[in-house]
Amino acid sequence: MATCRNCAARGGGSAWHCLCDAESQYAGDVQRVRRAYNQDPHDHQHRHSGLIFTLYFAAIGFALTELGVSLTTYFASASIIGLAVAFGSQGLVQDVVSGLTVVFTNLYDIGDVIEISGQVGIVERFGMRFTVLRNPMGAEVFVPNRSITNVISYPRGYVRCLVDAVLPADGDKASEVEKTVRLLTESATEQYPGILRASPEVTGPHKTSAGKSYLRAKFRIWPGRGTPLEGVFRQDLLQAIKQIVPDYADWMVSVNYEVERYAPPNRGDAKWPRRKTPKRPKSTT
Repeated sequence: MATCRNCAARGGGSAWHCLCDAESQYAGDVQRVRRAYNQDPHDHQHRHSGLIFTLYFAAIGFALTELGVSLTTYFASASIIGLAVAFGSQGLVQDVVSGLTVVFTNLYDIGDVIEISGQVGIVERFGMRFTVLRNPMGAEVFVPNRSITNVISYPRGYVRCLVDAVLPADGDKASEVEKTVRLLTESATEQYPGILRASPEVTGPHKTSAGKSYLRAKFRIWPGRGTPLEGVFRQDLLQAIKQIVPDYADWMVSVNYEVERYAPPNRGDAKWPRRKTPKRPKSTT
């Protein structure tokens, strides 16, 4: 196990190493809080407004004292007003608490593709009050932190849509169908550029254990944007194949969604090693 400079200066023990890891994790969390706080465009305005309010409140109190008004009455009325303001600012407090929860739990980070409150997009920035997403149309979506009830994260940044086309038994017709599938798949890039996250590809022919041969077109798309492929693209593909094979059935072109295997991203903030689960002894009975 490597020892950092601080651990070496303190004696290099394992306890110092754990303390150093804790300090690093704490420093990383503090840095994330500062970044989120500084990214909120309304923070400076809120601080300025709070200072002005405090100055006016004190000035009015001094003026009323000179006029003979009791400060007790003034503070009592101010307390009632403050209570009303407190009820009105519940949403602000909820935003800040939710924002801190997002930061310290590392729920998502800038650049992640997520879905929150029915909105899908890339995380542009997040602050104490809002999380800002860039949706597939290029618009900025401001989501109040208090409305974040659940988060769906897409670690690879896309959903994979698979379009399978069964090949006919006749070799010549199968070759023509393959050319058609590849041509229409390439044209999908021109027809649906807004839903694609990467260029599509065609693999195959594949063969199942039952002897069925098929081609597979792989599309990497924005989450929730597979409707054009399920509808228009599939119908265009069916019509093109039926010109080659008139008795080609509709069920022979299918659209499915699949999750690719992936390794979770290492953001460098998991300082504590996972505890290995002990293996259960094999039963001798």
